[in-house]
Amino acid sequence: QVQLVESGGGLVQPGGSLRLSCAASGNIFSIGPMGWFRQAPGKQRELVATIAAGGYTNYADSVKGRFTISRDNPKNTVYLQMNSLQPEDTAAYYCNADWVFGLDNYRYLDVWGQGTLVTVSS
Repeated sequence: QVQLVESGGGLVQPGGSLRLSCAASGNIFSIGPMGWFRQAPGKQRELVATIAAGGYTNYADSVKGRFTISRDNPKNTVYLQMNSLQPEDTAAYYCNADWVFGLDNYRYLDVWGQGTLVTVSS
């Protein structure tokens, strides 16, 4: 069994910063590409940023220059540093792992966390 657990969400004023963390737990051998997605009320879930195991990153145009994704492979953790937050960044943020290879030789596909809420408001 593999789980992703997000943390770091909360209420922040416009222009502020937050750092989200997502830790993978379980009998893990390796993790493939990881990413952050978000879903605002009444809207579809959208990609925020992704990072390959080797560190290659990709960002949605709306967050380029403001958000930074990173990962610590030995800790099986991915981070999202969010700066210059705006009200339109308000959403539930979800962590995703494209695949996780377990010590049980099982490949877990498309693993999602439970989400953490980010609210940007004055």
